[in-house]
Amino acid sequence: MAGEGGSAAAAADAAAGLLNGGTGEGPGGKRARLGSAPHSPPAGNRVTVVLGAQWGDEGKGKVVDLLSLDADLVCRCQGGNNAGHTVVVDTVEYNFHLLPSGVINHKATSFIGNGVVIHLPGLFEEAEKNLKRGSGLEGWETRTVISDRAHLVFNFHQAVDGIQEQQRQQQAGKNLGTTKKGIGPAYASKASRTGLRICDLLADFNEFSKKFKALAQHYKASYPTLNINTEAELEQLKIYAEKIRPLVKDGVYFMYQALHGPPKKILVEGANAALLDIDFGTYPFVTSSNCTVGGVCTGLGIPPHYIGKVYGVVKAYTTRVGVGTFPTEQNNEIGETLQARGREFGVTTGRKRRCGWLDLVLVKYAHRINGFSALAVTKLDILDDFEEIKVGVEYHLDGEQIPYFPANQELLNKVTVKYKDLPGWRCSTEGARTFGDLPAEAQAYIRFIEEYLELPVKWIGVGKSRKSIIKLF
Repeated sequence: MAGEGGSAAAAADAAAGLLNGGTGEGPGGKRARLGSAPHSPPAGNRVTVVLGAQWGDEGKGKVVDLLSLDADLVCRCQGGNNAGHTVVVDTVEYNFHLLPSGVINHKATSFIGNGVVIHLPGLFEEAEKNLKRGSGLEGWETRTVISDRAHLVFNFHQAVDGIQEQQRQQQAGKNLGTTKKGIGPAYASKASRTGLRICDLLADFNEFSKKFKALAQHYKASYPTLNINTEAELEQLKIYAEKIRPLVKDGVYFMYQALHGPPKKILVEGANAALLDIDFGTYPFVTSSNCTVGGVCTGLGIPPHYIGKVYGVVKAYTTRVGVGTFPTEQNNEIGETLQARGREFGVTTGRKRRCGWLDLVLVKYAHRINGFSALAVTKLDILDDFEEIKVGVEYHLDGEQIPYFPANQELLNKVTVKYKDLPGWRCSTEGARTFGDLPAEAQAYIRFIEEYLELPVKWIGVGKSRKSIIKLF
């Protein structure tokens, strides 16, 4: 038995060596047979990721648009047309929901990954609306690729989304505040293994029709008031199948080629944001997908070691659409000023956004999950008129500071916020194009964010257009 114990100890030592980057050799220099030797990071291209660090609406589209000017491939990895990203180019405002914001870069390919749920009518309506706004979307089909593994959102998913919201309101007195775009029901179909994917639509339409009718019947049985015109929707889907067929590829192989082919700049655009993540957000007032960094791997089919920089996007204050806890919300003149100056209305729903001071406890929580490389701070100019600016720096529960972000909504509702008071600058920052152009107080505001989070700020947004952004390094 003593010999067996010694062997176990040697194996444990060797395993520890491997985990710590060693050679896997045990005592006496004998190599333990625990697998292959440690390897350096694989050759190939790395992806740059842009993610929201609050409750969405941080201005990710603007950052993606900026980075996509130099990108070869811009990817969406999760969510659906519940997302809303605004990009302004030469005074033309484009609104994207399913298409990656980089689609207006005619030199880049846009990829909609398997983690995205796609409402085909919504995709083409979005393209048509943006084509009417300007020339940026011309020829979008020729530079867009859709994963064959992406799940479909059907019209009845959207109808069910609305019915579920009504039921929540009637039963509990409040709903979740969904966009009613069918995202939750579509992901529910996916999880229950009754969903249908792009590859099903393009393979055998008769077989697809049978599965579609079975899924529709399931929803009809569950929601008696639901009205589904099955044949009409199938006719519509048959037309869309031929429209998207040239765009569809095996998404896993497509991304593999992108990572292992010639040098390529690959950009991933996250939809929604960290505090709306199905696992890490303020549940149940969240979206139905993983919009933190893990969703990049599962939503595109790429190994984690191909992820390079991860940039978090933070609004200079905090906003939230719909219901749910909001510790730094200002239900007063301050909130109204932020809402008016920031023109805070949802891109997808048009709903008024709730507004409050910047919550750095919340952003630090998002950083812990995502491991941001740097931040983009947007809409700094909205704070131009404030004499004093507050920043949430601590959460207190029952009179004591807590070092974590509570998972339970009832606990989060009881949190009191400790603020840091910072002086405002009371002048316009919209013309600033370098950090030195900013007033000293605005510079101090940015430096305070960096010091609190121990994270550098790489970009500062001071207006709507492409030019209204300051790059620090």
